Amino acid sequence: MSKSVELADLIRARAGGAAPEYGLILGSGLGHLSGAVDGVAIPYDDLPGFPHAGVSGHVPQLVIGDLEGARVAVFGGRSHYYESGRADAMRLPLEVLAALGTKKLILTNAAGAVNEALAPGGLMLLSDHIAFAGTNPLIGEATDARFVPMTDAHDPEMRAALKAAAGAEGVDLPEGVYGWFSGPSFETPAEIRAARILGMDAVGMSTVPEIILARFLGLGCAAISVITNMGAGLSDESISHDHTKQMAPLGAAKLEKVLRRFLRG
Repeated sequence: MSKSVELADLIRARAGGAAPEYGLILGSGLGHLSGAVDGVAIPYDDLPGFPHAGVSGHVPQLVIGDLEGARVAVFGGRSHYYESGRADAMRLPLEVLAALGTKKLILTNAAGAVNEALAPGGLMLLSDHIAFAGTNPLIGEATDARFVPMTDAHDPEMRAALKAAAGAEGVDLPEGVYGWFSGPSFETPAEIRAARILGMDAVGMSTVPEIILARFLGLGCAAISVITNMGAGLSDESISHDHTKQMAPLGAAKLEKVLRRFLRG
């Protein structure tokens, strides 16, 4: 029996057997949203092989339960490439999600704006991404399944439903391209200028590896960034992780409205 199947069985024993309709991964400063779920919280420490999500602003637990009438599996934190040098750090949790029978994944993150039409405290729906970090979570995968097509990696139907939910809630949800930088250092002003030339609207240190892994596993994906700052050189604000955690709640309230309306269908 594979590790992912064993963990899925453990989770079903604690949280019930019904397959979650959606998986949800929460980004920096957004982990508190897992508290909105009516269900069972399982610490990552109880799930052997799960990452410890050792970044402040994350809540390292999996919550299985109901939110707005939909059954969800909420990851209160993620492991990042910069913590271990492993782009596939979230592979096991996503394999477990697939083993639970989940078919769709929504990812969230905190991001810096490159497009000056975006503002801190706002949201951006990812229309596409650029893996600027220069690595891939499927390096080392031995099967031909590693050759994953990434056209429409950001599922058009899910994106349309999220846009409709945002419109119904009166929340502005522009679409844009997200660029994945490895971190943990923030980008330089020159890198932000390069990102703009390459067509990025926002940049961050997560999400792209998980989308690649999710597509490998057959999960449909959509992702939303909470804009916490302008990219280096675009404003006078001081960029730091503390600043990210302070700004994330401004967008998190809008994000929660959108997600709740989306889940209600």
